[in-house]
Amino acid sequence: VQLVESGGGLVEAGGFQMVSCVVSGSTFDDYAIGWFRQAPRKEREGVACIGTNDDTARYADSVKGRFTVVRDNAKNTVYLKMHNLEPEDTAVYYCAARTIPCYFNWLGSPFDYWGQGTQVAVSS
Repeated sequence: VQLVESGGGLVEAGGFQMVSCVVSGSTFDDYAIGWFRQAPRKEREGVACIGTNDDTARYADSVKGRFTVVRDNAKNTVYLKMHNLEPEDTAVYYCAARTIPCYFNWLGSPFDYWGQGTQVAVSS
């Protein structure tokens, strides 16, 4: 399974940015997709997770109400839409895949496949 992120860049605080994750190499519908981020000198943290068709999305408290994760099964793509961005959102954003649903401790249990990451920088 291969995951490729795109869409990062520089945005002003309060602005909008969308990053994408294209998944290939296996049946896309079988996988829950998580978004994670890692800021300089900080540990990686979970941002959001979206499961297969019958699973709802889950979000870290720090992004609830500002970020939305959606999947397009026809395009094998998951999007992370980030509104009202803050400088604290600056990080490398990674997508990851696993067959275990999001509701099984998506923040604390591992994902099997990872992308290479895309940088999002928010200026104040």
